[in-house]
Amino acid sequence: MEILLSTLAQAVSEPIDLKPIGAALAIGLGAIGPGLGIGMLVKGAMEALGRNPEAENAIRVNMILGIAFAEAIAIYALIVGIIIAFVI
Repeated sequence: MEILLSTLAQAVSEPIDLKPIGAALAIGLGAIGPGLGIGMLVKGAMEALGRNPEAENAIRVNMILGIAFAEAIAIYALIVGIIIAFVI
């Protein structure tokens, strides 16, 4: 019983490091929005190409720009996760 109490007291007195959980949440939740956005963007571009194949160049350029901007948000989330894991 004495060993159990000393182990419990030691476990309570030591702080729990939650940085890995915070970093994983930052990256995971930060990737949901861009992933959905890129999927919706490509879906719209494919529908537009199906309706108007002559506008392929304009649709492709706008799609690639949209994907780049959405991917930038995911990169920001990755940077925040790295900062949480290694700096804070």
